[in-house]
Amino acid sequence: MNRSRHVSRAPRSPRPRRGGRWRALSLCLAAAVTGALAQAPATALAGDSAPAPAGCPSGLAGKATCYTGRDTNGAYYTIAIPEHWNKKLVVHAHGGPDLGDGSDPERSTGDLERWQVMVDQGYAWAGSSYRRGGYGTRMAATDTENLRRLFTEEFGRPQRTYLHGQSWGGNVAAKTVEMYGGANGPYDGALLTNGVLGGGSRGYDYRVDLRVVYQYYCDNLPRPDEPQYPLWQGLRPTSTLTATGLRARLEECTGHASPPAERTALQQRNLDDILAVTGIPERTLESHLRFSVFTFRDIVHKRLGDRNPFTNTGVRYSGSHDDEALNAGVERFTADPAAARDLSYDSDLTGKVKIPVLTLHAIDDPTAFVEHEAAYRDALAGAHRDRNLVQTFTDEHEHSGLSTSEYANSIAALDGWVRTGDRPTPRSIAASCARFDRAYGTGCLYEPEYRPSSYSSRVLPRPGGTSWPAMTAAQEKSWSRVDGVGIAP
Repeated sequence: MNRSRHVSRAPRSPRPRRGGRWRALSLCLAAAVTGALAQAPATALAGDSAPAPAGCPSGLAGKATCYTGRDTNGAYYTIAIPEHWNKKLVVHAHGGPDLGDGSDPERSTGDLERWQVMVDQGYAWAGSSYRRGGYGTRMAATDTENLRRLFTEEFGRPQRTYLHGQSWGGNVAAKTVEMYGGANGPYDGALLTNGVLGGGSRGYDYRVDLRVVYQYYCDNLPRPDEPQYPLWQGLRPTSTLTATGLRARLEECTGHASPPAERTALQQRNLDDILAVTGIPERTLESHLRFSVFTFRDIVHKRLGDRNPFTNTGVRYSGSHDDEALNAGVERFTADPAAARDLSYDSDLTGKVKIPVLTLHAIDDPTAFVEHEAAYRDALAGAHRDRNLVQTFTDEHEHSGLSTSEYANSIAALDGWVRTGDRPTPRSIAASCARFDRAYGTGCLYEPEYRPSSYSSRVLPRPGGTSWPAMTAAQEKSWSRVDGVGIAP
C-alpha cells in the first residue's frame, strides 16, 4: 500500500450514529482533544459508551480519524478508522496483564501506535484497555467482544472482522475465538502473534520453577529474617516490595546487572544454575522473575482468594552443579484442585476453533517461548480442529514487537484465506511478504520449514500435563455449571 497518498488529504471516516446526543457530546469534548492521542477524563465518559474524537498517533495523522471512550463496564478503548477504509475491522487484545487496579486509558492508545500498520493497511482498529488491571482472561475476552459490539453500533457492521492479540493478548484473543467465534459468529478470523497459547494452568509452569529455584539459591525473597510465606503466593499480600527492590535482590544474589568480571564466584554460580535449570534466557530473567512474584500475587491473592493453583510436585530439576541437593532442598507444593480448575477455566484453551487462525511467532521469543505454539497446535489437534490453524515462524529475537512488514503480510494472508477459502501455507505466506517489505523495509524473516518441539521439551511437565488440550470442551461445559467458577471480572 502506498503510505504517502493520504498525507495531504483530510480524513473522511464514518461518524457515529448517535444523532443529536452524539453531536452534543462531541462539542463538549472536542476542545479537549490535542494533536497527540488523548483520553477524555473518566468523569466525562464514565458509564457512557459514546466515542469522542481524539488525535491520532503521528504516523496516522491525515490518514485516519481516531476516537476514545469508556464502555459501560469501565473499560477505556481507542478506535481508529482510516480515510480509505476497506470496511474491515481488526479488534485488538492487549498483552500483560497490567497490574493496576483500574482500566488504564493509555494502554489502548499506546497499542494503536504500536500496531498502526493495521490502519495503514486500510483496516479499522479497535482496542480495549479492559475494565481493570490484573489477571482475568475471560474478562478481557468479554471486554474485547463488548468493544466490537460498540464499534458496530456506532459505525456499522464491517464486512469482515478479525481478532489480533499479542503476548497474553494472544491468549485473550484465542479465548475470544472460542467464546464468541462460532461458525456464524461475528469474527471471521484471528491473528495471534507471539502468543501465550499454553494457557494459565501450564503456560506459567516455567515461572513456577523459576520462583522456587531462585529462592533455593538466593534465599532473599523472602529473607530469613522477614515474614515467611509459601512461594506459590508469589509475594505475601501485604508486602511493599517494588520492582526496584526486586531488581536489587536479584543483583545481590546473581550480579545479573553487572559485567561478568565484576561478579563474585558465588553470584556467577547462582546465575549459571538458575538459568541452566529453568531454561530462561539471561536477558529476560528479571522480567520472568517479576511475573513470578507480582503477577502470581495478583492471581493467587486477588483473583483466587489466596488459593494455590500451582504445583511442582513430581518435577525433577536438573542442570545445576548439584541436582541432588537442589531437588532435596527446593520448596514443593501441590495445587488446590478448585483453584487449579478456576485458573484453567479462565485461561486454558479447548481447541474448539471454527474460524481461520493464523499465528506468527519469533523462534527466539525470550518471554513467550515458541513452544507455546506447539501447545496450541496440539490443543487444536486434540479437538480435531487443526485444519483451521496455520502457524508461521520468524528468525527474530523479540517478544513485544515483530517486523512491521510481517504484521502487514500476516493480516493480508489471513484476509485472503477468509475471502477465498484457500488455506495458505507457511511457504506461501513467506513468499508474499516481499511486497509489504518494499513499503515498510523492516524485513521478512520467515523460516517456513520450522516446527517447534513439544511444550514439554521446553517446560518441565507436571504429572498428567503432556496431553492437550489442557481443558477439554467437555470439562469446560461441566465446569461452567459450577457456581462461581473461574475468575471474577
